[in-house]
Amino acid sequence: MKNTSSTQSQPKGTVEFIEDAAAAVLSLTQKITRIEGIISLITKTLVNGGKVLAAGNGGSAAEAMHLAEELSGRYKNDRQALPGISLCSDGTVLTCIANDYGFEKVFSRQVEALGAAGDVLVLFSTSGNSDNLTAAAKQAKEQGLSVIALLGGNGGSLLASGNVTLEICVTGTAGAHVQEAHQVLIHAILEQVDATFTNISKTG
Repeated sequence: MKNTSSTQSQPKGTVEFIEDAAAAVLSLTQKITRIEGIISLITKTLVNGGKVLAAGNGGSAAEAMHLAEELSGRYKNDRQALPGISLCSDGTVLTCIANDYGFEKVFSRQVEALGAAGDVLVLFSTSGNSDNLTAAAKQAKEQGLSVIALLGGNGGSLLASGNVTLEICVTGTAGAHVQEAHQVLIHAILEQVDATFTNISKTG
């Protein structure tokens, strides 16, 4: 029987996977001006009393939920609860809308119900080609919401729709690494939101 102890080198495929993930995250440093614009928009929205709505499909839905729960709950610091709302979390709402209006309406219908001018909608997608996200962006723009899209590749039909206010496209990598880069972006956003509202609570 061969020795399979931990001293044996890792399979090349695993190392390459981790290196590719790191490269995708590091590529974000080339988009820092746009990232800072997104952080500023979200922070100003919250300071002005607006809400952050978030949506995505599959793994991207989990990222939308993560952003929302860290706003309404806690990221690092003790600060006021902030209105982060995931449009992916309520199975009864999702199945009702999908059954009565079609799956492409599962997010736009919620934007219609919950969104208001001055709010921001954050959409997560590795391809940008989900009809329900494109419909949500259209509805949001009609209601006066800003739309932020965290995407992969060329941004797909969502970016091409003209309804996105600010976007980040993580290019040249697999969908898994796009999602990993999006996760880092979420935490970068939350770092600054926490700093802003911790300072407000101290000076208030």
